[in-house]
Amino acid sequence: MAIGGGTPCSVQSMCSTDTRDIKQTMAQINALADVGCEIVRCAVPDSDAADALATIKTLSPVPVIADIHFDYRLALRVLDGGIDGLRLNPGNIGEHWKVAEVVKAASDRKVPIRIGVNAGSLEKKLLEKYGHPTAEAMVESALGHIRILEDLKYQEIKVSLKASDVPKTVEAYRILSSQVDYPMHVGITEAGTIFSGTIKSSVGLGILLYEGIGDTLRVSLTGDPVDEVRVGYEILKSLGLRQRGVNFVSCPTCGRCQINLIKLAEEVERRLQSVDKPITVAVMGCIVNGPGEAREADVGVAGGKGEGLVFRKGEVVCKVGEDELADALLDEIGRL
Repeated sequence: MAIGGGTPCSVQSMCSTDTRDIKQTMAQINALADVGCEIVRCAVPDSDAADALATIKTLSPVPVIADIHFDYRLALRVLDGGIDGLRLNPGNIGEHWKVAEVVKAASDRKVPIRIGVNAGSLEKKLLEKYGHPTAEAMVESALGHIRILEDLKYQEIKVSLKASDVPKTVEAYRILSSQVDYPMHVGITEAGTIFSGTIKSSVGLGILLYEGIGDTLRVSLTGDPVDEVRVGYEILKSLGLRQRGVNFVSCPTCGRCQINLIKLAEEVERRLQSVDKPITVAVMGCIVNGPGEAREADVGVAGGKGEGLVFRKGEVVCKVGEDELADALLDEIGRL
């Protein structure tokens, strides 16, 4: 699939499985594809993983990226296996001739390379120069890797500049995007668990994407990578950049609410996870804002005292008791 050049920002993730276990890795890739993952990355720590990736590539419903560090032979091996892309920093591959071999093989096969700079693994000379991993140090690292590829007449490049610190990450991307025009893979690395990581990723990626920086993204969470994809789409959806699945609206509840709105909203959202149509669903708890929000949604509920009104396309279709609201709402969604 195309990255950059005005195409919509794509959502990707990385398998947490042992790549050598083809069955387990494919199960995870299929689960990721089911929730809309458009690109998947797999670690390649050794030759067995490289060989397994060739099989995985033939079975995968989405493009597969090989994550390579240090060993140029692994890069050549996965390229021979038909991989769709490389995540590889040329500066840590070693001698120039090794990099040249990888670049030639990638160029012959029209396989892009993503330069992935991480604040946790900057070159020693840059840490000595800047004292610690600053945004400027990350940018200098990226430019150094870019220069190696450009000197080899290779320009099928993507770049990422990730740190666990949100302001540092944002600043690094801002600086680099003002100096080069390559597609940017954006993300906050080691962001944390699904709670803290979602918040940090949403803030950091939200800033960058709103400023027009970001051609493909990964939300890095300590947990099931399926959640990374779901969060990624929610971030894009909130900015109006992509619309996949339900735009879910629900109120925070207050003393006016006379139904168990939290239970209702959680049940409806859970039951809508498999819906990939771009519809807006509102679950509202009281008569103040509820009717207006429900009326503006494709389908919505406005709660009353132990009951609620169900709206579809701005019209009231029925009034049902609290225990029937979820089923009634889902029935109307089905009729769409």
